[in-house]
Amino acid sequence: MSEKLNDLAAHLTARHGDKITASIAFGELTLWVALDQACALIADLKDDPACRLNMLVDITAVDHPDHPERFEIVYMFLSMYTNSRLRVKTRVGEEEMVPSINEVHPSANWLEREIFDMFGVIFSGHPDLRRILTDYGFRGHPLRKDFPTTGFTEVRYDEVQKRVVYEPVKLTQEYRQFDFMSPWEGAQYILPGDEKKAG
Repeated sequence: MSEKLNDLAAHLTARHGDKITASIAFGELTLWVALDQACALIADLKDDPACRLNMLVDITAVDHPDHPERFEIVYMFLSMYTNSRLRVKTRVGEEEMVPSINEVHPSANWLEREIFDMFGVIFSGHPDLRRILTDYGFRGHPLRKDFPTTGFTEVRYDEVQKRVVYEPVKLTQEYRQFDFMSPWEGAQYILPGDEKKAG
């Protein structure tokens, strides 16, 4: 399998030159590409007879709030002809837009909508970019690392008004700090209830 991946990586590096960076780790081939080259590369991977990566398996994103290019967009492909898998990654800044690959892979439609909904990444050229997992009035993007775990709004059905009501989140208790370290992990302090009687 590794020889097959090495051959594919060598072919793609020869074909695309310095536009891509190929790496193999854990038995998987990953291509890094600049944002403005991603669409052309993905179209070529589908049409190239040596690749024939005809199936888009998934698209996801990774949030790195401390990086200048905050998000990684990750595309996963499968060739039904060669049984090869390949991952394409590109970086995008918080204010940048990612070109939609919907015309090359129509199955990208809902996947791009999910990334827009969860991370707030905008896909230019998408035919119907709107929320898909949260409500249309939802504020924020839940998979960003700076999104509060409680959210901003709670939704409930009001029997008096006979409709769904949106209200700011009300916490019934203060935040509590939890320390999940166990005594067997070398803790240097005594947990409550573990005190030994001097004897």
